[in-house]
Amino acid sequence: MKIEIQEMQERKARLLLTEANPTIANALRRVMIADVPKLAIEDVEFHLGTIGDEMENKEYKSTTPLFDEIIAHRLGMIPIPTDLELFNYRDECEECGGEGCPNCTVIYSLNKKGPCTVYSGDLMPVGEVNLRVVDDLIPIVKLADDQAILLYAIAELGTAKEHAKWQPTSGVGYKYYPSITIDNDKCDVCGECTDMCPVDILDVSDDGIEVTDIETCKLCRSCEEICARDAIKVEALEDKFILNYETDGSLSTEAVLKKSLEIIHDKFEGFIDLVKDIE
Repeated sequence: MKIEIQEMQERKARLLLTEANPTIANALRRVMIADVPKLAIEDVEFHLGTIGDEMENKEYKSTTPLFDEIIAHRLGMIPIPTDLELFNYRDECEECGGEGCPNCTVIYSLNKKGPCTVYSGDLMPVGEVNLRVVDDLIPIVKLADDQAILLYAIAELGTAKEHAKWQPTSGVGYKYYPSITIDNDKCDVCGECTDMCPVDILDVSDDGIEVTDIETCKLCRSCEEICARDAIKVEALEDKFILNYETDGSLSTEAVLKKSLEIIHDKFEGFIDLVKDIE
């Protein structure tokens, strides 16, 4: 399989896969969704009781309109910036044996007093300024005048196989590369195909019907069906695909692609070793 990068933004990418087949394209899609790890909040410790404010000489109730479980779930879904070169899986960490250390976990604190709306940007990393959450304006909970929230949250590596909060990508999908052939000897340039095309990629020119943007074609074959002279043929190339994906910001699209290919390579190497053992 060959990969051509057609678009590579920080959170959005478009790839052209050639010399491939649906099995390989789908394998890449599934790995991007379920096997690429990222950091996400797993453990949350809430402060109970009252929270004092010496500046205002006032006490707040450590309570919110939502159950702690709901807030913890919302925290877990907040994208956490991830450097896959720095962090290990917590249960595989040799430094701490799974107890939690800077090599496998990141600690965040949240301390807010009402009245206010608590946002994801209020989560502050302990000792790691560069690990602030990606999106600052994800609402978590709204506090009343006498309410406050104080908690500590621990983020660790995981994959979407265990929970969706560890899924770094969204909108991952691929389609066959389209091919449109126009027989100008049969075509009478009636223009019905151009009117029928839902994505407006067919234009009438002096030379007949022209395709302006082949990759936008949705393979609906509406133009082929409306043509009374059978002058248009729409096909899907079985060895060429367009793959689109986005990330939640925890990883860049480039990091997701590199890690996905690394995972696929390791899986194939492991399979080859298993076959050799059988022989």
